[in-house]
Amino acid sequence: MHFVPRSLLWRTFFLIALVIVASMSVWFLVFERMEREPRAQQLGQMLVSIVNLTRTALINADPLLRIALLRDLSEQEGIRVYPAEPGDKIEPIADTRMFQIVEAQLKHHLGPQTRLAGKREGVNGIWVSFQIDPEDPEDQFWVMLPRDRFQRVRTLEWIGWTAAAGLLALLAAFFIVSRMARPLASLANAARQVGRGELPPPLTESGPEEFAGVSRAFNQMSVNLAQLESDRALVLAGVSHDLRTPLARLRLGIELSGAPAEDVDAMSADIDEMDRILGQFLDFARGSTEESFSEIDTTTLLEELAGSYQRRNFPVSTQEKLPNFKLSARPQALRRALSNLIDNALRYAGREQAIELGAHRANGFIHMLVLDRGPGIPADQVARLKRPFTRLEEARTDAHGSGLGLAIVERIARAHGGRLELKPREGGGLSAEIVLPAQQTGSK
Repeated sequence: MHFVPRSLLWRTFFLIALVIVASMSVWFLVFERMEREPRAQQLGQMLVSIVNLTRTALINADPLLRIALLRDLSEQEGIRVYPAEPGDKIEPIADTRMFQIVEAQLKHHLGPQTRLAGKREGVNGIWVSFQIDPEDPEDQFWVMLPRDRFQRVRTLEWIGWTAAAGLLALLAAFFIVSRMARPLASLANAARQVGRGELPPPLTESGPEEFAGVSRAFNQMSVNLAQLESDRALVLAGVSHDLRTPLARLRLGIELSGAPAEDVDAMSADIDEMDRILGQFLDFARGSTEESFSEIDTTTLLEELAGSYQRRNFPVSTQEKLPNFKLSARPQALRRALSNLIDNALRYAGREQAIELGAHRANGFIHMLVLDRGPGIPADQVARLKRPFTRLEEARTDAHGSGLGLAIVERIARAHGGRLELKPREGGGLSAEIVLPAQQTGSK
């Protein structure tokens, strides 16, 4: 359901608004019902009094003065009296509960022959019939009063005040809910920064005690995580120094040992593999948060990477008509991520298989590609292989490595606000893609 808001602010606001509108609607209905019958009784009594007074005045007035009396009633009180004719064209008044009560009261006080109409001879008003001589059924008259004398003149005013009160309540609800949602939004943003391996600025520890307590706990957690990362980097730096020194001595001893060339090459390859694995551990622990962002040309980066591998006789090249994009990234971290993908492709696809580097843009993201023709990765294993210390032994049988290469790439991509995608390549193989938000674009 796309029309249902997902944020706490709007969900809570709409819920409170719904409660306010429902409460005011119920209140209005109750008010309308409680006010309608007393008002109908009052209107009926007023009509009875006007008819009685008019009839009494006409009975007691000198016949020669009745015309003047009727003129005065019309000019001063808006009351008009007409003789009833058998062919009068009348229309009934609106069939509402209020006028039903009024009509019942008129017939009760003035007699069952009393009629109530909303229009006579095309003239709108409240028309009530009466008899001057109760003994003469043909001696009937109509008294007419304008409708506006009996309408609720304050209806619009009441509606206006009610709308103003409702709007004020909604504004107050929005203010209250926004004050609740703002610290939660700040907390969610800070949590995303921590997830990217960054140290967020401290959250404001003010407001209600519950929110202040959460902010204090999160700030303390951020400090502890930063200290833990610092301590781990320091320990691993020491380990790197302590391990690489004896590895260098071993390499020198092998070169000077006089052993057969095949044995020297095999032992040197093992030392290189140990050094590479140690480097991956350090890369995984160090991350990329210490490096600052700068603008990068994707074509320049990919061509430099391809050239460095070609100088070592590896079949790595860029695609023809490689488009050039500009993006903001940490250069060394991104280079390390692409190198890990290239090494991964060379290891599992075979060092004789051609590796292609490419790039394209789609949906506001730049995709940097490393394409191979190896055995590929089953779709149900992609998520697992992004976790540290995991390898796919079935499809890619080479068991060398630490299982950290893809985890490092995934971490670097997320630190840039992007992701790592592993897809089957058309025609066989794997398409490993680092997907980063596009900043600026250009063509080459």
